[in-house]
Amino acid sequence: MIDDMDSRRLKLLLELSRLGSMREVAEASGMSTSTVSQQIAVLSREAGTALIEPAGRRVRLTPAGRRLADHAVTILAALDAARVDLDPGATPSGSLRIAAFASAVRQSLMPVVRTLADSHPDVRLRIHEHEPSEALALLASDDVDLALTYDYNLAPATFGRSLTTSALWETAWSLGVPATEKRASDDALAVFDRFRDYDWIVNSRNTADEDVVRTVASLAGFQPRITHRADSLELVQDMIVAGLGIGLLPAGRPTIKGVRLLRLRDPDITLRAYAVARRGRTDWSPLALVLGLLSGP
Repeated sequence: MIDDMDSRRLKLLLELSRLGSMREVAEASGMSTSTVSQQIAVLSREAGTALIEPAGRRVRLTPAGRRLADHAVTILAALDAARVDLDPGATPSGSLRIAAFASAVRQSLMPVVRTLADSHPDVRLRIHEHEPSEALALLASDDVDLALTYDYNLAPATFGRSLTTSALWETAWSLGVPATEKRASDDALAVFDRFRDYDWIVNSRNTADEDVVRTVASLAGFQPRITHRADSLELVQDMIVAGLGIGLLPAGRPTIKGVRLLRLRDPDITLRAYAVARRGRTDWSPLALVLGLLSGP
């Protein structure tokens, strides 16, 4: 019965897995809720197993439904690739689920949102803010279609062979210290050594910046006293002003009063942003469109 499946029904199932309700799928597809329900029922008969089950007043996908929705992404991507090959003017449409760290949402996704609103209103982004390890876990479980992640040149990430990555942008990082501290040498080892007796603040949801701090401190000949952890860069600045410690901050971002950024050289500390997708999925037209927009002209 698998051979009899209609791609339009697979798309409805995929939308249901993304949007979470028959009503939202109906609104997105321009159908009535009853029509969507009927089409999912037909797909269940074609698959020979239940694809949805009641969940209170809503429905959710069964394990078989989730597996079929997973396959639907690959199937629809292949069909999209064929359509584009035959008709390069085909219009992308559908919901794209993206997990991204906060800076990438602001810097990379917000411009894409505005572009899509003008040029491709049928492509809808569902954005979730997550640190890299969380985003990659969601990508692996097919709970998102695209992950925007980062690493540092001194703490490089390793991506599995099942993933495809595209470099997006890089930004230098500095050491955030109280503004009362005077500027001195920008040699990273000398700067770190100067603050060896301070408490250090690192990310609470990702270990990459802690790895960088420990690496540079080790090269400077000491073990940093990591005392505080905070996810928000704004909160890190507040903690520095309060005298709670020092921490890494983006070099190009304005700071609040009471925080000074000390340049770091030899080694430089560079954050590198990536777009990551599951291999074999990037021909799906909404994903291909967004990846193209993220990479720029």
